[in-house]
Amino acid sequence: MPTYVYEILDKKGEPTGETFEIVQSMKEAALKKHPTTGAPVRRAIVAPNIAGKWSDIKGKSALSNKNLERMGFTKYERKGDGYMEKTAGKGPRTLHAD
Repeated sequence: MPTYVYEILDKKGEPTGETFEIVQSMKEAALKKHPTTGAPVRRAIVAPNIAGKWSDIKGKSALSNKNLERMGFTKYERKGDGYMEKTAGKGPRTLHAD
C-alpha cells in the first residue's frame, strides 16, 4: 500500500507547513481530517520515491562493501590518523602512513 503525505490546514484552509504521512489503500478516499486531532487536512502532491538507476537508494546499494568486493575493488576506511582498515576486497588488512 502506498504512503500518502497530508498537509495540515488552518481554519481558513491554508497550509500550516505541517505534514504527516499515512499508509492507505489506493481505494480509500483521501482524508479530510487529521486522524487524531481532527484538524482539516488535504493530500499533498509529492514526487514518488522510486529506486531507479540513478536514485539515492540504488547508489547506496551499488557502493556496498559486498558489491564493491564482487566487482573487484578494495575499500579502506580511515580508523585513525594515518591508519586505515580494509572493509572490502583483497589486499593488506591495514595501511599505515609512515
